[in-house]
Amino acid sequence: MSPNRGKLAEDFQRLLDDHLETVERSKALLQPVADLAEAAISVLRAGGKLLLCGNGGSAADSQHIATELTIRFERDRRALPAISLTTDTSALTAAGNDFGFEQVFARQVAALGRKGDLLIGLTTSGNSPNVLAALATARELGLVTACLTGRNGGIVAREHRADHCLIVPARDTARIQEVHIFLGHLLCSAIDAAFDEAR
Repeated sequence: MSPNRGKLAEDFQRLLDDHLETVERSKALLQPVADLAEAAISVLRAGGKLLLCGNGGSAADSQHIATELTIRFERDRRALPAISLTTDTSALTAAGNDFGFEQVFARQVAALGRKGDLLIGLTTSGNSPNVLAALATARELGLVTACLTGRNGGIVAREHRADHCLIVPARDTARIQEVHIFLGHLLCSAIDAAFDEAR
């Protein structure tokens, strides 16, 4: 085995062990994610929509989850309204230029959010200013609010900035994001089951 391959094997096992330990600790999130799924299903059944936002890898996760709902996850069911606030470069750059980067999501929530909708913010630290601002605007408008975060939950958890706060019990950003997409898929699975027209 080449030295590089040996190092890769070591890294593989180390990262896999870390991942599995994080997933095991995350079993404590079963009730919180069930509560979030119930809230999301209620919003969608009432004709509302889901808005999602985050930065970097969390922006990608926002887009990923929104697409699973609008297009398809695992079952054929009707398209469901979900919008990632991370995708419109014109809106993001205009809001950043005119109001500051802290407002890039809040401004879109103000335009697109309606009472009874659900905003899901993703921030591994719980401290991202633009996610916090979006959650604040959503609450002012009467949206249901949720946050997927990690570490100690940051400001979101400490100051109860979201109705539903799912804190992945890990410090490493990569491990937190791995569980975030798992939780997103779990949420999509529950929504699939609720809107499965073949049942």
